Amino acid sequence: MAKVALLGVKGGPAIRPGSSMPTSTLLQMGGRIFLVDAGLGVSAGVIAQGIGLHEIEVIFITHLHSDHYLELGPLLHTAWTAGLKRKVTVIGPAGLKRYFDGFWDSMADDIELRIADEGRPDLRQMIDLRLLTEGEVQGIDGLSVSTLRNQHPPIVDSYALRFEADGTVVVFSGDTAFMDEMSVFAKDADLLVHEAMLMRGVDALCARVGNGDDRLKTHLLRSHCPAAQTGVIAREAGVGILALNHLVPGDDPSFSAADWKAEVASEWQGDVRIGTDGMVIAL
Repeated sequence: MAKVALLGVKGGPAIRPGSSMPTSTLLQMGGRIFLVDAGLGVSAGVIAQGIGLHEIEVIFITHLHSDHYLELGPLLHTAWTAGLKRKVTVIGPAGLKRYFDGFWDSMADDIELRIADEGRPDLRQMIDLRLLTEGEVQGIDGLSVSTLRNQHPPIVDSYALRFEADGTVVVFSGDTAFMDEMSVFAKDADLLVHEAMLMRGVDALCARVGNGDDRLKTHLLRSHCPAAQTGVIAREAGVGILALNHLVPGDDPSFSAADWKAEVASEWQGDVRIGTDGMVIAL
């Protein structure tokens, strides 16, 4: 059985009272435990699912926006203090090497102290960092993983992920504008976890941010997928379940799950789940 837990479903890095947390998803499939993205709050989200941080085997970072990797280093450090003693594979864009170089430098005093004072292994040698590119991901035992470069300008290295094991298929869109290729990539998926934007909420979101200009709205409109168009993808791909995450806006009390469902229903009348933090979908 495969199981997906949406740990954080908010689009964007800001959190406010009452909002959900930024993006991260836990996937249990093919006898393995994966993490897709590591936004703020991911460590607490994993623990809330009854999974130890040290149990995560492979982490995918879909692209280098902070709401997808801000807590990557702290999660791994916390897993280490909680008993991690084997390597963890981290697969993501090239910029992650610079991230880790900076993180190790910032935490050097603590890491070296715990090695000398507590006898722990060197965390800096326990990360198997691999480059995420388009195509088949090699070296993942127990299942097949493939990627598709999505459309999330101005970022170029941004990817969707497809996991297959024991006849079950789970697809994550990553952050992306609508693209016809996603319907092919997600063909016959049991579950498609797709980012979504509620068009009626964009202007209010931009006003609420408070410290940007009209470039923010331009970015949102060219880089994210309207909720109705996720329904187009679900219909054309023939998916079993469509789960919306990375919700834009994800913290506006003016809109409810009914608003999101109505947008999707204009194009698809299948099984749609509007993501909430901690939502579990078993397949």
